[in-house]
Amino acid sequence: MNEKIAKIFFEIASYIQMKEDGFRVVAYRKAGNNIRSLKEDIKDIYERGGLKDLEKIPGIGKNIAKKIEEYLKTGKIKTLQRLKKEIPVKLNEISAIEGMGSKKAKVLYDKLGIRNIKELERAVKAHKIAPLFGFGEKTEKNILQGIEFLKKDKGRSLLGQIMPTVEEILARLGSLKEVKEISVAGSVRRMKETVGDVDILATSNKPEKVMDFFVSLPGVVKVWGKGKTKSSVRMEQGFDVDLRIVKPESFGSALQYFTGSKEHNIATRKIAISKGLKLNEYGVFKKDKAIAGRTEQGVYRAIGLPYIPPEMREDAGEITAKLPQIIGYDDIRGDLHCHSSWNGGEHSIKEMAEKAIEMGYEYIGISDHTKFLRIEKGLNEKQLLRQRKEINKLNQELWIKNHGFRILQGCEANIMPDGSLDIKDNVLSQLDYVIAGVHSAMKLPKNKMTQRIITAMKNPNVNIISHPTGRLLLKREEYEIDFDKILRAAKEYNVFLEINSSPDRLDLKDTNIRRTKEAGLKMVISTDSHHKGQLEIIKFGIAQARRGWAEKKDIINTNSAKRLLSFFK
Repeated sequence: MNEKIAKIFFEIASYIQMKEDGFRVVAYRKAGNNIRSLKEDIKDIYERGGLKDLEKIPGIGKNIAKKIEEYLKTGKIKTLQRLKKEIPVKLNEISAIEGMGSKKAKVLYDKLGIRNIKELERAVKAHKIAPLFGFGEKTEKNILQGIEFLKKDKGRSLLGQIMPTVEEILARLGSLKEVKEISVAGSVRRMKETVGDVDILATSNKPEKVMDFFVSLPGVVKVWGKGKTKSSVRMEQGFDVDLRIVKPESFGSALQYFTGSKEHNIATRKIAISKGLKLNEYGVFKKDKAIAGRTEQGVYRAIGLPYIPPEMREDAGEITAKLPQIIGYDDIRGDLHCHSSWNGGEHSIKEMAEKAIEMGYEYIGISDHTKFLRIEKGLNEKQLLRQRKEINKLNQELWIKNHGFRILQGCEANIMPDGSLDIKDNVLSQLDYVIAGVHSAMKLPKNKMTQRIITAMKNPNVNIISHPTGRLLLKREEYEIDFDKILRAAKEYNVFLEINSSPDRLDLKDTNIRRTKEAGLKMVISTDSHHKGQLEIIKFGIAQARRGWAEKKDIINTNSAKRLLSFFK
């Protein structure tokens, strides 16, 4: 329910922005972000304490609380319906295209009557977009590329977007006394960055009762099929979930089979055959006798393999390689890419630090945007120096209360098209570290984009390159770079590439993580948080690192603050 209501508020904010800028847009987006970050279902909060408890949620005032109540009672919000009537544009469709925000959608509607992506595609192909003020031939071409990109990934969802719903389904099913064992399988268990549908396996002595409960879960909008051992449903977020009930003696082999990948399964079956065995979803068999199947570990052991973590099961060499001890989900000791209310984030530096302490971190790095990014309220040199004073003061307070915890100050400077940074070196040199990232001019030719990033790396103040390839999952391709040249420059100039945990980035991708590791380079896993709740998305960056075979020693923020800072010297 949280994700559903958050999306509605983001949508209301976008429609309002088509007519005006101001506090209402900010208020709805802030409410959406805060609701999305809630650990408890907002419906449960309302049922427990009504409007009064809703108003206790940060960013939720009386007006927005009443709208939440309206949705929970009626399944709709009149404000959104009214806005859609006033501006009959399918804004979610059009804004899914990279570079197409509310303002541009409004111009296209006013000038050409474009209401949806089909009409937009027709207008682009008829070259009606380029002549409009503020667009041009380049924008027209980019829109067409964006439309084609959306078509390619249609039907897939971001892992981080659907994971809260998946975890809620698992928790609800797992709470039934009739369910003995339960696990997610498929691409979700392998922590793939995008997901088609969701597979869940369970064991039960009363499968009919479990299936009755499953097809009646909150958020189920359609039941595709319901049986004793398998049922399929469609969730309101737009993805399907399959639940299979398997026998306890086959749970491990079924989990191995349905986790995949298909290619990994083919490889493991071939190994089984070479040993005179048969491997399938029911177990490992020698002739007609089952010799394994109860656990996954037993399945792999029976065919002569070590246990292979799900994130590595892509038939990318894991069958024959000596497997590394990949990084664990509890190995990170601090997050270096976090934004505060200084540059438009939701929470103060102190609030971000307190959340980091709650998570068991030893340090947090505040890396606010710098002045070129005006839309993000980027900081100039004077503001960065003032922020330094605040951080020093907070560190004194936190040192007394939580001995050893430390706030580090960085920034996320902008790499300009020529490779220079938008903050003067004499200020950058006073920070604990500097992150540099590309946030503009992303369509440069390959050689120019590569040289742009390498020029930034040559700056002795730069320590980390954020979201190094610029991709936005389901929205924007990577920009063109020579990644091997980037790796060589990173090694030469002692610069670390970021694994950005944001579910719509997960940049570096797994194959580039593996290339970076093989080049002998270390990386950093960060969240790019703009809200304290987003610090918890670090698990997606860690999963990405695991998919890229990264070990604890390959990630610099698995170290203490003192050791971490030594890497930057």
